Amino acid sequence: MKSLAGSKMNPKKFSTSQIKFYLILIPLALIMLLPLVYIINHSFKPLDELFAFPPRFIAKKPTMENFVRLFKAGSTTVVPMIVYLLNSIIVTVITVLLNLFITVAAAYALSKKKYKFTNRLVSINQTALMFCSTVVAIPTYFVISRIGIMNTFFANILPLIAMPVGLFLVKQFMDQVPNDLIEEAKVEGANDLQIISKIIIPIVKPSLATVGILTFQAVWNNTSTSTLYITNEKLKTFAYYLNTLTMSTTGNSIVGVGMQAASTVIIFLPNLIIFLILQSQVMSTMAYSGIK
Repeated sequence: MKSLAGSKMNPKKFSTSQIKFYLILIPLALIMLLPLVYIINHSFKPLDELFAFPPRFIAKKPTMENFVRLFKAGSTTVVPMIVYLLNSIIVTVITVLLNLFITVAAAYALSKKKYKFTNRLVSINQTALMFCSTVVAIPTYFVISRIGIMNTFFANILPLIAMPVGLFLVKQFMDQVPNDLIEEAKVEGANDLQIISKIIIPIVKPSLATVGILTFQAVWNNTSTSTLYITNEKLKTFAYYLNTLTMSTTGNSIVGVGMQAASTVIIFLPNLIIFLILQSQVMSTMAYSGIK
């Protein structure tokens, strides 16, 4: 299965029959790269080019001044920048791991365990796909407040550990795993935990990698938890810090634009790196949805 999928997605030898695909894919790839090139170039523009009209795509006089201003502003804050960065790293790692554990366990229960309310729970999860985070902000606030974790480190984690789209994706992928394979494992004496770890996870690994990327992006870029649930600066995240630093420390909206451009690149780069590392798994998820 792996070699078949790999041969289709990543052929080892070039063939002239592939030229027609390259003629279409290369221009599309270049177009898709334009926003990335613009974002990076934008962070290196001096102030006069940032406000130039019409906007310039490539910086004529690239400079590191925006980054220098950003880190200088960060050195004047009461809480060091490294504290916010460590908070984001810890929150991201814990949330991604918890999300993957909950997702694969819930998907296994909904896909391979048949009980009275299975279809209803699946429908509830599919309904949840229609709601954005803004819609559920008030109910989430009440939940965080009622369970007593306001202004604690857990307030950065709890609202983000459930991802309906991740559960939907992994369940659909898991539905393709033959039930006979699960039954054979049970006959051999395997329990549910062993089945999940030894059989399910290796098969659905591409979909879990996709969910991991989506969760990482949601957590790493998140500012709402630090804004809504936390007042202690030492518990807030790096994204929130960069988002508020540019205006609060300079008091100058013009200078703040350059710093904002630099902070956007700093926040964006980890997302790009994670995607490049796991992109082959994402492609496998899109091209091959389990055993058939």
